[in-house]
Amino acid sequence: MFTGIVLPAYPKGFQKIRINQWIGCARFLWNAKCEEEQYLTQFAKRYLPIGTYAPVDQTFSQYKNEELSPWLFNCPSQILRNTATNWYATYRKFLKGECGKPKRKAKSNEESVHLTRELFQFEKGEDGNLCLFIGSKTNNIGYLSIKNYKSYKEPNSIWLKRKNGRYFIAFCYEDNAKEMQTLSEHLEYLKGLDKAELEKITMGIDRGVKRPVQAGDEFFDFSIEQKKKKKAKERYIKRCQQAIARGKKGSKRRLQKKLKMGRAYEKISNIRKDFCHKTSRSIVEKQEVKVIVLEDLRTKQMTKKPKAKKDASTGKWLPNRRKAKAGLNRSILDKGWHLFEKFIQYKAYKAGKAVFKVLAYHTSQECSDCGYTHPDNRKKQDLFVCGSCGHTENADKNAQDVIKKRAINKILDSGTELSSKGVLLDKGRGAANKTQGAKANCARGKEASKKMVLAAGAA
Repeated sequence: MFTGIVLPAYPKGFQKIRINQWIGCARFLWNAKCEEEQYLTQFAKRYLPIGTYAPVDQTFSQYKNEELSPWLFNCPSQILRNTATNWYATYRKFLKGECGKPKRKAKSNEESVHLTRELFQFEKGEDGNLCLFIGSKTNNIGYLSIKNYKSYKEPNSIWLKRKNGRYFIAFCYEDNAKEMQTLSEHLEYLKGLDKAELEKITMGIDRGVKRPVQAGDEFFDFSIEQKKKKKAKERYIKRCQQAIARGKKGSKRRLQKKLKMGRAYEKISNIRKDFCHKTSRSIVEKQEVKVIVLEDLRTKQMTKKPKAKKDASTGKWLPNRRKAKAGLNRSILDKGWHLFEKFIQYKAYKAGKAVFKVLAYHTSQECSDCGYTHPDNRKKQDLFVCGSCGHTENADKNAQDVIKKRAINKILDSGTELSSKGVLLDKGRGAANKTQGAKANCARGKEASKKMVLAAGAA
């Protein structure tokens, strides 16, 4: 099984200059490949027969010109090759509908460059610690100082990253851990248990705004210290934004303020990651819990901007509560729902436990006792009162019970299927769930014909 790791790096002055140059060359080549593909696509649409597509490959030598792009000759050719290969691999995934189309990269505070085995080497120093040599024999930056805070195996490739003025080394390595059971195998085993046994080992988790994580009878929230630090960093970001607005473009002080603001955002992100790591770890380490159930939330759809409303008779714009929706979106994104889901999935996999998802429709309006569903059951944010049986409970606790109940019923149902995202669905609904991606449909509709006819001499 592969394990990822990120090591802090501490390059010297000339090493920073060389790394930044390599990152800029990789970005230049990536953008050139994007522009070339766009030009060839438009050319094929206008001048080539229908069903004929322009050739797209991973060549890069045409961009090396001593007059137009002399800086590419100072960059190792392996970096240019890796960039072109990664771009082509991304484009092939786009044609298959697995991701979006490769886009241009803008210069930002967070960039990286891909290095393969020809461009780095781990060596043991005199003190016994591992040192990292970056570059080829003729074009290198020497030994890069890194912080080894844990043992690992040498990888086949690494990513040299720059974020807010700091540098990191990121890679994956094989840890030789045994492969655990898949979700399908877990589901087959759980189908043989009865309802009482499933209720003992199953835990439902509801993610919300007031209570970020409601797991069983216990809920998790940011600590008081974390909340204070987040608010302090948010106030600092506002001051930095005001200073940047007053500053002169291109000045060093303005650049320093941008870096400080980026580090403040990074601090808030680290607080969020710390909360998600600790919460997911505490849930997975519960010995009695073997099955964890989440909602299949569509965070991107939930945080969309409200559409503008216009009165048809008068033509005036109507209030759409845009500010209130913006505040709700910030609160949702601040809790890190997706990050928590990813953390608990990989930790549960290593612990040999199963993480399933159920559809999220009406989980906050359904009664966990009688099943009565109505919007009036939850008139307040934190209180659930059933209009049929009178069941009264905290709204998040009731939603957690509904999620757990739905998962147990799905597991015991012989007609339940498991989608590619780990969602428990009835037969016939899985196919619709697997093809919801708009990007995949767009890719297939525009350029993803498997019977591509390469136009000879299209350029």
